[in-house]
Order: sequence, then C-alpha cells, then structure tokens
Amino acid sequence: MDENQIRVEETKIEGRNAVLEAFRSGKTIDKLFVLDGCQDGPVRTIVREAKKHDTILHFVTKERLDQLSETGKHQGVIAQASAYHYATVEELLAIAREKGEPPFFILLDNIEDPHNLGAIIRTANLAGAHGVIIPKRRAVGLTATVAKASAGAINYTPVAKVTNMTNTIEDLKKEGMWFVCADMGGTRMYDLNLTGALGLVIGNEGEGVSKLVREHCDMIASIPMCGDIDSLNASVACGVLAYEIVRQRKE
Repeated sequence: MDENQIRVEETKIEGRNAVLEAFRSGKTIDKLFVLDGCQDGPVRTIVREAKKHDTILHFVTKERLDQLSETGKHQGVIAQASAYHYATVEELLAIAREKGEPPFFILLDNIEDPHNLGAIIRTANLAGAHGVIIPKRRAVGLTATVAKASAGAINYTPVAKVTNMTNTIEDLKKEGMWFVCADMGGTRMYDLNLTGALGLVIGNEGEGVSKLVREHCDMIASIPMCGDIDSLNASVACGVLAYEIVRQRKE
C-alpha cells in the first residue's frame, strides 16, 4: 500500500484549543458535539469552522458530553475524527483510467447503518468497483465499525465523501457515466444495459433512494422478488445488482 494511503485510527478530539486546531490543520472531522446553549466566543468560533467544513453538528447535554468523553476534560466540545482518510471523486476516476476500465462506482444515498456501509464496501471491492461515494450529511462515515464490517476492504476500495449527491451525479455524467438506481418500481435488472461507465445508486435502509436523486438517474432497476416480503437489506440489494453489472461487463 502506498504511504499516502495508510489509514489512521478513529479518534475523539476534546477541548476547545485541540478541536479548533484540528479544523484549521485540515483534519477530517465527521461530527462535532457541542454543549447545548454554550455561546461564548471560542465555542462560536469552533461552530463556524464546523459549518465551513460542512461537519455534522450535534448540540447535546453536558451528560451526553460526559458519556462521550474519554478524558473528562472536553470543555463543552468533542470532535469525532474520521477513522480513515477519504478519497476524492477525481481520484476514483483516475483509478479507473489507470486500470483502463470504464468507471464503476457505487453511490450511497444516506446509508445510516455502519454494518451496511461496511458490507457494501466489501461488495464493491469484490465486484471490481473503483470506489464508493457517500454524502457528507445524514449518513454514516468511515468509522471503526464500518472498517470491521468491510473485512479489510476499506483498505483497498476508496471512499469519497461529497456535499451534494445530485451535483456529483451530474458532474460524472459529463465524464460519460450513466446512473442506475435500485427501486421496486423499476425495470427488471436483467432487461437493462448495465455495461460501460456506470454508477450504481443504493438508497437508505428505510426509504430507499430519495426522489431527487432518483430523478437524476438514467435507469431504475428492480430486483425480481419471489418471496412473501417485498424488500432486501441495502447491502444485499447492492450485492445482487453489483453482480448483475459484473455479469454483463464480463459477457
């Protein structure tokens, strides 16, 4: 593994000066927990930095901060740093170019369960996807639980985090990519052309792909169901569709 790809451990950063310096140094902060009602200057500065970096903000009670704290000296702020480094979408495209293959990305629309995200990263690796794309907000990041659920795949399959999923889809369309999302009301996956440069979009565990993201996709794929219930776990649905893409790319 290249030195630049060496991963770092998940950390909690506590204390006002430490958290502020973490933001200013460019460290990836997934979440910031702030004492609810605290409005003094240093905390306002930290909150401004968090908003500037599009970090998820949680205003919580002192009791909750005390539970999260590992040092007992949080001073009203605790930052949760990413367990792993994120790639960029441009780096994902570069990987596909280096391999001489049409890009194949898996895009996740607000997946919140870390076990699902880890399992999807594992599937992405085994199916030959060049990377996974997740949103910055309302979704789980690269935590230690995700790493464990990926069975090591997180060390080989890059994950990019983007501010706006629909804008990312439109930008990638300019690179020649097409997008297919999973939805019960779509065309049977066997009847779609899933070859070429493709992005597979998998939706939230409860609500599926959001209306806005679905409207930006070129195709909607359904998985044939033969049982008494009508839906699959998000990571299982991803695996089924990813391997239909693999099958078609191999033919």
